[in-house]
Amino acid sequence: MVVLSFVSCQAQSQSIPSKEIQIAGAVLAAPEEMRSEAQVLGYDADGNIVELRAGTNEMVCVADDPNKEGFSTVSYHQNMEPFMTRGRELRAEGIDGQDLFDRREQEAKSGKLKMPETPSTLHVLTGTSFSEDSMTVIDPYYRYVVYIPFATVASTGLPSKPRAPGEPWIMDPGTHRAHIMITPPRPK
Repeated sequence: MVVLSFVSCQAQSQSIPSKEIQIAGAVLAAPEEMRSEAQVLGYDADGNIVELRAGTNEMVCVADDPNKEGFSTVSYHQNMEPFMTRGRELRAEGIDGQDLFDRREQEAKSGKLKMPETPSTLHVLTGTSFSEDSMTVIDPYYRYVVYIPFATVASTGLPSKPRAPGEPWIMDPGTHRAHIMITPPRPK
């Protein structure tokens, strides 16, 4: 098990699910055909982000943080790993919000932070909880983000805000974090 170079900055108030449970939940965010070979990051007993399973394809899955309410897991293309890792490092240093955005923006513009050169997708799966008995998410909801660093409304033809439920739009246009938001309507 590889321990990454940063620690969760949250106090450990919940027990950490087993490696197997974390992997089972984390991979649900990935496209089905990519789950079995995806790299999986999760948490050790001390709350450190660790590699739970090495991957052999281009997907990285991150297990639910047991210290946050509800269930939330993501999977993303490995091209996003430098961006994601840097975010975790800065949060571990106590940097978040606009300061985190500004730091990564400056690092991306200077070339210190490598950003994807092609569109890269982040899959987000949330729910109220995860059933360890059935290995399913309770009240699941998917949304998608396609990172296209420094893209703009003009370069994509996308609006800067959604005009209808589920319509794709570009968020943070012109920045390192420019991305297409695809947020389907929630099931009723």
